[in-house]
Amino acid sequence: MAKSSGFKLIANNKKAYFDFFIDDKFECGIALAGTEVKSMRMGKCSIKESFVRITNDEVMIYGMHISPYEKGNIFNKDPLRERKLLMHRYEINKLKGKIQEKGYTLVPLQVYFKGSIVKVEIGLARGKKLYDKRADIAKKDQRRELEKEFKVKNLY
Repeated sequence: MAKSSGFKLIANNKKAYFDFFIDDKFECGIALAGTEVKSMRMGKCSIKESFVRITNDEVMIYGMHISPYEKGNIFNKDPLRERKLLMHRYEINKLKGKIQEKGYTLVPLQVYFKGSIVKVEIGLARGKKLYDKRADIAKKDQRRELEKEFKVKNLY
């Protein structure tokens, strides 16, 4: 069988970009059950309230909600169970070193299919202060006003 080389986004965490400065991004696999993969193919996944921790030299994602597959019966797993993320040992060691620094955390950014495999993109992030968030909102409003003016000018 030939693998399809497509990229299909399943879930995106827009709030992470608003709440954190993303310094580095990592792509990793995820250990799932069969019914979870089928549910993901239908797009039923949410990572809004999820977070990533390193415990016992394993990277785990908590709070990731995968809705139960409707035809899964007894094979369905708990929708909010913790799941293991698959990374190389040197990447885990690099992340452990960075997290021990003050202010760094791991945040899931997006979940997607790469071919037929489910991948999770996690980001090494620093938390934003309230004034940083206000500055981002001001920039977004300014950009929106410029786009509005540009649109009005091009109408006539």
